[in-house]
Amino acid sequence: MSPGTRKVAILGAALSDCGRLDTASPYALHAQAARRALADCGLDRSLIDGFASAGLGTLAPAEVAGYLGLRPAWVDSTSVGGATWEVMAAHAADAIAAGHAEAVLLVYGSTARADLRAGRRTANLSFGAHGPLQFEVPYGHTLIAKYAMAARRHMHQYGTTIEQLANIAVQARSNAAHNPYALHRSPITIDDVLAGPPVAEPFTRLHCCIRSDGGCAVLLAAEEYAADAARPPVWVLGTGTAVSHAALSEWPDFTVSPAAVSGTLAFRRAGLTPEDIQVAQIYDAFTYMTLVTLEDLGFCPKGEGGPFTADDRLTIGGALPVNTDGGGLSACHPGMRGLFLLVEAVRQLRGEAEPARQVRLPDGSPPRLALASGTGGWFCSSGTVILGRD
Repeated sequence: MSPGTRKVAILGAALSDCGRLDTASPYALHAQAARRALADCGLDRSLIDGFASAGLGTLAPAEVAGYLGLRPAWVDSTSVGGATWEVMAAHAADAIAAGHAEAVLLVYGSTARADLRAGRRTANLSFGAHGPLQFEVPYGHTLIAKYAMAARRHMHQYGTTIEQLANIAVQARSNAAHNPYALHRSPITIDDVLAGPPVAEPFTRLHCCIRSDGGCAVLLAAEEYAADAARPPVWVLGTGTAVSHAALSEWPDFTVSPAAVSGTLAFRRAGLTPEDIQVAQIYDAFTYMTLVTLEDLGFCPKGEGGPFTADDRLTIGGALPVNTDGGGLSACHPGMRGLFLLVEAVRQLRGEAEPARQVRLPDGSPPRLALASGTGGWFCSSGTVILGRD
């Protein structure tokens, strides 16, 4: 088979311990997730010749690879916020298809919650005051304020209501209730969301992602290794990446995210449409992120995200199950959540989720097609990956 024509599959996917991990280290979580992903696929670690990591170490990924005892010949340390892992998966799939690598390990681990509690970091990280951002830093814009501004614009322009946004948090919690590993599982109502402590207008606390500790890993490999894997392969059918802006003043439209580009590319390359997708994992640092990403991926027309997400559509038994583990709003969010989206998509396609949260087609089988879409910064970047059992 000539380089560039090989199919690529995810053969291993696993989580480290997640939740409240006051005594864990991020390096240990990386190692735990990597070991579990290798055990999941049943392949020998000697197969790994590619490695991707971001967010830890002075010389990431060299420092983390060294900690794991790996000497990769192909590496990626792309860092574009929450979209990092979908972008890395796209890079890895291209490298494997081209014959530049045989198997690439993507791994992440963070103790963001524990670090905040121990005073080892602050909640509002500095993104620098140089370049384009220097003109916005004096106004004190925090990351959450930027999302809040975008949400308010969508509400003004399209009539989206705060109740519609709150309902996204309610449905995420409904999914988390069936996930024994979710940090928050108790049911909530729209009134609960609206009555919560204000954070940044129009968001209250339950409009915002939780803080947790944890990690995960995914192993992508060329198709010839699928037959020896312990689990059924999950094929990478199409990917797309995009970068939009850094400064808000350079964002043409607060109601359009870069998923409009990455999603279009991924669907075109996969030869599929949004109507084909049976389960979706969407980065949900805030409720508005879920709504606008669904619009921009083409699941509904622009401006209709509010009505589209009604009627429990996003729950496990809904018309389009989204964030079936509970998402960043309820399950886990240890800093960057993008890789967790891929792990959950793989588990759903394999039919390996807990029975109460496993999505089933009318014939009782697991979904055949899934989408994972990550967003980074304040809608600065996007990566979309379409996966399938066939």
